[in-house]
Amino acid sequence: MLSTCAYAQVKESSKPKYDFVDKATGIEILDEVVISDTKFAQSKEKSGKVIEVITAKDLENKAGQNLANVLSQVAGVEINGNQSANGKNLGYYIRGGKNRQILILIDGIPVTDASGISLEYDLRLLPVEQIERIEVMKGAASTLYGTGAATGVINITLKKAGKQPLQGTAYVNIGSNNTADNHKYNGQDFNQGFSVNGQYQKVNFFAGLNSTETKGMSQIAGENYEPDSFSRQNILTKFGYNATRKLTLDFFGNYDKISNNYDQPFDNTGFNDVALNKTASEQFRFGFAPKYKYNKGELNINSGFTKIKRDYSEFNSYTSGTDYSLYESRSAVVDAFNKYKFSNTFFVVAGTNFQFHDMASHTPYSTINREDTRFNMIDPYLTLVYDAPFGLNLNLGSRLNIHSEYGNHTVFNINPSFNFPTAFPLKVLASYSTAYITPSLYQLYSEYGNTKLTPEENTTIEAGFETELADKKIKLNAVGFYRDQKNSFDFYYDSTNFQGYYINIDGKNKAKGLETDLIINLTSKLKISGNYTFTQVDKALDRLIPKHKVNAGVEYQPTTRTFFNVSYQYFDARNDAFFDGNTFGTSQVQLDSYQLLNALVKYTLIKNRLTVFGAATNIFNKDFTENIGYSTRGRNFKIGLNIIL
Repeated sequence: MLSTCAYAQVKESSKPKYDFVDKATGIEILDEVVISDTKFAQSKEKSGKVIEVITAKDLENKAGQNLANVLSQVAGVEINGNQSANGKNLGYYIRGGKNRQILILIDGIPVTDASGISLEYDLRLLPVEQIERIEVMKGAASTLYGTGAATGVINITLKKAGKQPLQGTAYVNIGSNNTADNHKYNGQDFNQGFSVNGQYQKVNFFAGLNSTETKGMSQIAGENYEPDSFSRQNILTKFGYNATRKLTLDFFGNYDKISNNYDQPFDNTGFNDVALNKTASEQFRFGFAPKYKYNKGELNINSGFTKIKRDYSEFNSYTSGTDYSLYESRSAVVDAFNKYKFSNTFFVVAGTNFQFHDMASHTPYSTINREDTRFNMIDPYLTLVYDAPFGLNLNLGSRLNIHSEYGNHTVFNINPSFNFPTAFPLKVLASYSTAYITPSLYQLYSEYGNTKLTPEENTTIEAGFETELADKKIKLNAVGFYRDQKNSFDFYYDSTNFQGYYINIDGKNKAKGLETDLIINLTSKLKISGNYTFTQVDKALDRLIPKHKVNAGVEYQPTTRTFFNVSYQYFDARNDAFFDGNTFGTSQVQLDSYQLLNALVKYTLIKNRLTVFGAATNIFNKDFTENIGYSTRGRNFKIGLNIIL
């Protein structure tokens, strides 16, 4: 379970209330600060959303886990594939919505692969070791964030410079990579990296390198499949310059690459096995983010350019040859937004977002030219925030999407909350929000494209509460939601004309559910936490979404140098479907429920310098299915160390 304290860097002149200063990083640890629901830092008690915050300390206490593992422990979030081989594609599910309905932000900038059918971003590209903080905001959020923010926003902040003049870190993790019926506990999963960062007068910088190599496990379940390798390399650089007390200039650049072997599922002959099928994905990102603060507000410009290239070499059993496919995309985003504070209780966030996307692809079956496959969007938006002294908080907003292909579309949100002045803190909240999802370039312009597509629309209603008891030793929140989805995209095949193309589906699909979190600090050394998610969706959405899901954990820190954690997960039965290449038919199947127990021990050998850890996952070696036809991890062990120089 993840705590909800937050990291933030602030100037001493602002005199915030904070709990302590991390001596290793020089970062001040603030009490309950969130960013996602206004784009500017504010007290969590004034937010009208229940926002899950995963801090740097939380990530340290989950050493050895990847990003998908960490996110899958958040209430209301399911990352399908987090228990499978590293090379398997991931499915993200929040409130009945999948990948294309969940917006991924990196340092506040939307990211996507514009060459994908569904405009989704591949989280496998990011190593958790280069992440400083994550905020997960559930519900429709297109008013602030535009297309794709229909069921949730995952806002990832990458690491940056601390306040030391010069500092370095290095880490190495070694672990096994077994299925339940494999018991080779030698090194098969290697993850290592280092970083340097510093700050001198007006200049700060961060540079990090990460490498991951995995073997020993096949993506596909079956006896005739050989292990599939997975490799990832990451380079991250950041540079900042404090030009004046009011103006800061931040630059970033990163290169990420993953490559792996893969097999054809549901073909137990092993004919389409390891060395025959290979894929690689490369990402280049760079950008510029100036900030200017003035007496009554702040102006931010987040800009970024992303180029992604994916290629596939796949054995063709019909021709006994190798087919090669290449997909390339380019995306440019500029988001300029300003906060103006009219008074201590009222401020306005006004902004304009510009996005440009294009793609090109070449496969054995078709070619898509870049000059024919592009669109742009200009989205002006406005959010009003009122924080009354008597406890009322109100967030109102609207956004106009101006799309070069299908025209205009408007969304809005109403989000009131109220803090009751009772013997114990109690905040009740509610919201009514609309959202939209843009058709992808592939859905608009490919050989199956349809330029008459309109955006998918979502409407979400939610209500809930947050409270703290026993001098903040007990924290409890719960949110219920109801969501309507209409104009969804689907593929239609006209058997008369032997032609397929994408269409909007008439009618609505509904999802409803409940998300709740509980944290109990029994003592200063012992904490119990857990969350429960209930999700019920219409049949059209009902795939790989557990109706009931539970995360629970116990954290014990007997000394300042020793930390123990035991975590438990329960996944209810899920529905799945697959296309069988042997029978050329689609089959429906229900996957059984399963439970996992994991443990971690961490010890600091040299204070603020050297830490070692050991972790065990799926301790009882449960054999389960996460996604039909794919392997899952059995009992595995990992050890590692982290050095701060």
